Amino acid sequence: MNAARHPHPPVPPLSRRAEALGTENAFVVLAEVNALLRQGKDIVSFCIGQPDFPTPPNVQEAAIAAIRAGKHGYTPSAGIDELRAAAARDIGARRGLAIAPDDVVVGAGAKPFIAYTIASVTDHGAGDEVIYPVPGFPIYESQILANGAVPVPIFLRESRDFAFDPAELEAAITPKTRLVILNTPHNPTGGILRKGDLDAIAEILARHPRIWVFADEIYSRLAYDGAFDSIATRPGLLERTVICDGASKTWAMTGWRIGFAANRTLAPVFTRWITNTDSCASQISQWAAVEAVNGPQDAAEAMRASFLERRDTIVGLLGKVPGVSCKTPGGAFYAWPNVTEACRMTGCDDSETFRKRLLHEAGVAVLADIHFGRRVPGDGQHIRFSYAASTEAIAEGVRRVDAFVRGQARA
Repeated sequence: MNAARHPHPPVPPLSRRAEALGTENAFVVLAEVNALLRQGKDIVSFCIGQPDFPTPPNVQEAAIAAIRAGKHGYTPSAGIDELRAAAARDIGARRGLAIAPDDVVVGAGAKPFIAYTIASVTDHGAGDEVIYPVPGFPIYESQILANGAVPVPIFLRESRDFAFDPAELEAAITPKTRLVILNTPHNPTGGILRKGDLDAIAEILARHPRIWVFADEIYSRLAYDGAFDSIATRPGLLERTVICDGASKTWAMTGWRIGFAANRTLAPVFTRWITNTDSCASQISQWAAVEAVNGPQDAAEAMRASFLERRDTIVGLLGKVPGVSCKTPGGAFYAWPNVTEACRMTGCDDSETFRKRLLHEAGVAVLADIHFGRRVPGDGQHIRFSYAASTEAIAEGVRRVDAFVRGQARA
């Protein structure tokens, strides 16, 4: 009788933390795109940030060999010794640093280390502040809030090739600042922190020895203009910098979920976090990553060359679209064109309206600047293209954007 009266009994309430938890809008838009594709719509998608290449065959074979060798169980929470050693060598060699295997922890992707770091250096509800880049990877702000810290944005400006003004960093630091998040090469703009930027940041941080640094360097192998540079190479900063890198972008292994974090002091803390959450990363994926790091790099180098070629293609094509201007990104696989004038020409109030109309009227899926935090004051409207797409898709997608803008401008 009760079941008949209450076919859907109410569920208990959720916590404020759960209700407020942010998301990664690339996946939200991707779901929207997939729904349109299921309806038979023709969509050219630039919304998801992952290589469009298969994982290299030698890496696939290493995973199969691990399966057949019975490597199916738990590993130590910090990762298998072979991968920690390989990652330490790779992280160190690319940055000119001495990284010990015990300094490295392997996670189920690089993303969890954002949360682990914030949780390890801030106290919930204590008013501890975390400075992070805007526009930026949305999980930064989401995890700052979820961990009960205070998000303090620092704006990346188009006039500085999407770096921030070091004076703004200095102004943002207070006695409550516990962590600064740096991302280079950068998602979503493709900007990089050059030597002068890093030197200035290091000089400021030298005056604030109690502040940790989270160096999100997942795109470190995808820096196109000059050698990759890291804040951790500056005097006194290796000890308080978490270097975060991984397998996803370099070796097209996003779904294998393998990331690395290196910091001597925090490695044991990260290990405990992993014990409390995932237990360990997939053993099979870890053996595949050993081969990715230690094996031939031909496939990774070919992917990088292809991304560089695509970068030049998409920037050149976007530059011919009325009302669109696009800086040449220094790394990653993202373009961040300014569409302020294109919005005006097409009668769109802002970049989000422009994005929606591109999707539904032109069949082109991109992300808007508001998917990466609040808009930078005075910098106008932007959208993000992930050019981890074929040259043919890039040409067709930009052709559709061009036709949409020209068609609306005439209307």
